[in-house]
Amino acid sequence: MTHGFDITIFHNSACGTSRNTLAAIRAAGHEPKVVEYLKAGWTAAQLKDLLRAMKAGPRDILRVRGTPAEELGLTKAGATDETIVAAMVAHPILVERPIVVTPKGVVLARPVEKVQPYL
Repeated sequence: MTHGFDITIFHNSACGTSRNTLAAIRAAGHEPKVVEYLKAGWTAAQLKDLLRAMKAGPRDILRVRGTPAEELGLTKAGATDETIVAAMVAHPILVERPIVVTPKGVVLARPVEKVQPYL
């Protein structure tokens, strides 16, 4: 396999979309750095950097299904960006996946096809 440019995927191996995105990256000839974010966790600075690169806000990458987002009040209109980011650091599962970082930009690859322009 050829080694393409540097790509990082923030991956959850239990997630079909995340597995399919990883396969798509490899099919394009790249061997990405795989970060199992549920084990590695997040820092607030890391999340803010990713969001800035994506031109997105924390709500854009907030996973609600199968997470404590609603119990934590994160889906309410009054939840601030700081509150959401702090909750994501405390509960990594709150971050939607997979997030892919390439020299062409950062993308939340849901659905999988969204990653193609970045490869």
